[in-house]
Amino acid sequence: MTIDCADPHALASFWAQVLEGTLGEDDNPGDEEALVESAGAALLFIRVPEGKSVKNRVHLDVQPQDRNRDEEVERLLALGATVVGDHRVPGGKGWVTLADPEGNEFCVERSHAERVATGDA
Repeated sequence: MTIDCADPHALASFWAQVLEGTLGEDDNPGDEEALVESAGAALLFIRVPEGKSVKNRVHLDVQPQDRNRDEEVERLLALGATVVGDHRVPGGKGWVTLADPEGNEFCVERSHAERVATGDA
């Protein structure tokens, strides 16, 4: 997946932490592109001159593997994400929509273990 952005290295560094992946060894600040590779995805960030102007038409859904949804939301907020919308409902279902440092929206879903616990797996 390719993502347009203003600062490829900075945004790729954020997403490498989100996905617990790695930033390409030859990717440096100021480069025109940066690659993040993880077990679940490979993301290429490319510098473009225009900024984000509307809601994403495509977005990523993050499903934590070794923590629950709420712990993952707190971890991502500490990395620099911001809350766009909180769609959690009583009983544990729902998701949280966050934005990365450049405003690209993504959702944090419940973990597989949480889905199993509520019979939704």
